[in-house]
Amino acid sequence: MSNYKIKSRIWIESDKIVFLGEGRIQLLKAIEATGSLSKAAKSLKLSYKKAWHLLDSVNKSAKKPVTMNKIGGKGGGGTELTAYGKSLILVFENINQQCWKFLDNELKKLDNI
Repeated sequence: MSNYKIKSRIWIESDKIVFLGEGRIQLLKAIEATGSLSKAAKSLKLSYKKAWHLLDSVNKSAKKPVTMNKIGGKGGGGTELTAYGKSLILVFENINQQCWKFLDNELKKLDNI
Protein backbone atom coordinates (compact mmCIF):
# COMPACT_ATOMS: atom_id res chain seq x y z
CA MET A 1 0.00 0.00 0.00
CA SER A 2 1.42 3.37 -0.99
CA ASN A 3 1.24 6.51 1.00
CA TYR A 4 0.18 8.63 -1.95
CA LYS A 5 -2.37 11.33 -1.24
CA ILE A 6 -4.46 13.41 -3.56
CA LYS A 7 -4.64 17.09 -2.66
CA SER A 8 -7.61 18.99 -3.95
CA ARG A 9 -10.07 21.72 -3.14
CA ILE A 10 -13.53 21.92 -4.55
CA TRP A 11 -15.42 25.09 -5.26
CA ILE A 12 -18.38 26.02 -7.40
CA GLU A 13 -18.24 29.09 -9.64
CA SER A 14 -20.91 31.17 -11.27
CA ASP A 15 -19.85 33.54 -14.05
CA LYS A 16 -16.20 33.12 -12.99
CA ILE A 17 -17.04 34.23 -9.43
CA VAL A 18 -16.68 31.73 -6.60
CA PHE A 19 -20.18 30.83 -5.41
CA LEU A 20 -19.40 28.13 -2.85
CA GLY A 21 -16.22 26.69 -1.43
CA GLU A 22 -14.96 25.36 1.87
CA GLY A 23 -14.43 28.83 3.38
CA ARG A 24 -17.86 30.10 2.39
CA ILE A 25 -19.48 26.92 3.73
CA GLN A 26 -17.62 27.36 7.03
CA LEU A 27 -18.93 30.92 7.18
CA LEU A 28 -22.53 29.81 6.52
CA LYS A 29 -22.21 27.15 9.23
CA ALA A 30 -20.83 29.71 11.68
CA ILE A 31 -23.70 32.10 10.89
CA GLU A 32 -26.14 29.26 11.54
CA ALA A 33 -24.42 28.46 14.85
CA THR A 34 -24.08 32.04 16.12
CA GLY A 35 -27.02 33.85 14.50
CA SER A 36 -24.71 36.72 13.61
CA LEU A 37 -22.31 37.59 10.81
CA SER A 38 -20.13 39.48 13.27
CA LYS A 39 -19.91 36.55 15.70
CA ALA A 40 -19.40 34.12 12.82
CA ALA A 41 -16.50 36.21 11.51
CA LYS A 42 -14.94 36.39 14.96
CA SER A 43 -15.27 32.62 15.47
CA LEU A 44 -13.46 32.02 12.16
CA LYS A 45 -10.84 34.70 12.88
CA LEU A 46 -11.95 36.72 9.85
CA SER A 47 -12.41 40.46 9.74
CA TYR A 48 -16.04 41.52 9.56
CA LYS A 49 -15.29 43.14 6.18
CA LYS A 50 -13.85 39.89 4.74
CA ALA A 51 -16.82 37.87 6.06
CA TRP A 52 -19.27 40.41 4.66
CA HIS A 53 -17.61 40.22 1.22
CA LEU A 54 -17.68 36.41 1.24
CA LEU A 55 -21.35 36.36 2.22
CA ASP A 56 -22.18 39.07 -0.30
CA SER A 57 -20.58 37.07 -3.13
CA VAL A 58 -22.60 33.99 -2.14
CA ASN A 59 -25.83 35.97 -2.01
CA LYS A 60 -25.15 37.65 -5.36
CA SER A 61 -24.44 34.31 -7.09
CA ALA A 62 -27.29 32.38 -5.47
CA LYS A 63 -30.66 31.79 -7.10
CA LYS A 64 -32.46 32.73 -3.87
CA PRO A 65 -31.51 34.59 -0.68
CA VAL A 66 -29.07 32.57 1.43
CA THR A 67 -29.39 34.68 4.58
CA MET A 68 -31.86 37.08 6.09
CA ASN A 69 -31.17 39.87 8.51
CA LYS A 70 -33.11 40.20 11.73
CA ILE A 71 -33.89 43.75 12.76
CA GLY A 72 -32.29 44.88 16.00
CA GLY A 73 -34.28 45.33 19.16
CA LYS A 74 -33.87 44.43 22.79
CA GLY A 75 -31.86 41.33 21.91
CA GLY A 76 -30.14 43.03 18.97
CA GLY A 77 -30.26 42.10 15.32
CA GLY A 78 -28.57 39.24 13.60
CA THR A 79 -28.25 37.12 10.51
CA GLU A 80 -29.77 33.74 9.94
CA LEU A 81 -29.72 31.25 7.12
CA THR A 82 -32.75 30.72 4.94
CA ALA A 83 -33.92 27.18 4.19
CA TYR A 84 -32.14 27.58 0.84
CA GLY A 85 -28.92 28.58 2.62
CA LYS A 86 -29.12 25.49 4.84
CA SER A 87 -29.71 23.28 1.81
CA LEU A 88 -26.62 24.75 0.08
CA ILE A 89 -24.48 23.51 2.99
CA LEU A 90 -25.90 19.99 2.69
CA VAL A 91 -25.55 19.83 -1.09
CA PHE A 92 -21.99 21.19 -1.08
CA GLU A 93 -20.92 18.80 1.67
CA ASN A 94 -22.43 15.88 -0.22
CA ILE A 95 -20.61 16.89 -3.42
CA ASN A 96 -17.38 17.19 -1.46
CA GLN A 97 -17.84 13.82 0.25
CA GLN A 98 -18.72 12.02 -3.00
CA CYS A 99 -15.78 13.60 -4.77
CA TRP A 100 -13.36 12.43 -2.06
CA LYS A 101 -14.80 8.91 -2.21
CA PHE A 102 -14.23 8.89 -5.96
CA LEU A 103 -10.69 10.26 -5.63
CA ASP A 104 -9.78 7.75 -2.90
CA ASN A 105 -11.04 4.88 -5.07
CA GLU A 106 -9.09 6.15 -8.07
CA LEU A 107 -5.94 6.49 -5.96
CA LYS A 108 -6.18 2.81 -4.97
CA LYS A 109 -5.63 1.98 -8.64
CA LEU A 110 -2.02 3.12 -8.29
CA ASP A 111 -1.39 0.17 -6.00
CA ASN A 112 -2.56 -2.21 -8.72
CA ILE A 113 -0.28 -1.07 -11.52
